[in-house]
Amino acid sequence: MISSTSKRDFYTKVLTIYGRKPILEALNNFSLKIYRLHLAKTNRSSKDLDMMEELAQKRKIEIKLHSKKELSYISKNSKQDQGVALDIVLENLIKPESFIEKYSSFRLIALDRVTNPQNVGMIIRSCTAGNIDGLLLGNRGNAPLVSPLTIKASTGTIFKLPIIRSNSLKKGIEYFQKEGTEIYTLDSHSNLNYKNIEIPKRSIFILGNESDGVSSEIKALSDKSISIPMQRGVESLNVAVTASLLAFCTS
Repeated sequence: MISSTSKRDFYTKVLTIYGRKPILEALNNFSLKIYRLHLAKTNRSSKDLDMMEELAQKRKIEIKLHSKKELSYISKNSKQDQGVALDIVLENLIKPESFIEKYSSFRLIALDRVTNPQNVGMIIRSCTAGNIDGLLLGNRGNAPLVSPLTIKASTGTIFKLPIIRSNSLKKGIEYFQKEGTEIYTLDSHSNLNYKNIEIPKRSIFILGNESDGVSSEIKALSDKSISIPMQRGVESLNVAVTASLLAFCTS
């Protein structure tokens, strides 16, 4: 049981995933701390569901039954949840407000619609190894944090780096701006070399989608656009490579 005093803090660290394949993979990953398995009462019997229940019972994970409407409220995606949801506990998940209370100075990387799980995992690995204090994410839009590909690419560092989760990336950035944070957007068209900036004590570097970069909505919030100069006609780098350069250039 979770005491009433600690329940609020506990739920800020809960990440809910949905879909039968992702949930089976998570239940089979014994390095993950899992709180609760949610099932729709209307689910028809299947091999996947039997296996989920068997694994949950083996791991002593609570199983809760819901109406279809109740489950869609939990999963936040009734069209794709397939009648199942799973609460995973990540101790390193933190809200922007709690992060600001803990850190007076910081350098963060934020991800805007980075959809390749291997890229997300490699970004987490570089940030953890380098001079980055946390990763800022919106609740939706990026590749899932908890997936075999993400975890494998991060080589387990996904559990070590503070991951700051906001309702949306826009709201998260706006909150940090109000707290005196300088926002940098990576843009290949910028004339400002990333090596020539004086990084303030509070800063965020935003990395965008693999195909079209940072969205116009997020770019509009940026204080400065910076670039990594390219040679021999190369237009851009893989987003995970860019994150690695930023992680180790900011000492």
